[in-house]
Amino acid sequence: MNVVQSPYFRRAYKKLHRNQVKPVNEAIRHIMSDPICGEEKKGDLAGVRVYKFRVLDQEFLLAYECDEEALFLLGLGVHENFYRDLKR
Repeated sequence: MNVVQSPYFRRAYKKLHRNQVKPVNEAIRHIMSDPICGEEKKGDLAGVRVYKFRVLDQEFLLAYECDEEALFLLGLGVHENFYRDLKR
């Protein structure tokens, strides 16, 4: 399965601290093994799934879309303004 990063995801991933990278990579591996683990969104974000996980006592959200061939990583961040920024 190919992993494709959106510019929004890539920018957020690049800003992570060194001790935050490993939990994010583990979350991506978990999503690759079980693509329907995230919560499916409705309305403007129909078709997008969001997986919630914890990084150093803080909840992170990872937005993605998945098909048979690829995993599209759309966004990464904390809940504050996450959905607003994802709609852009």
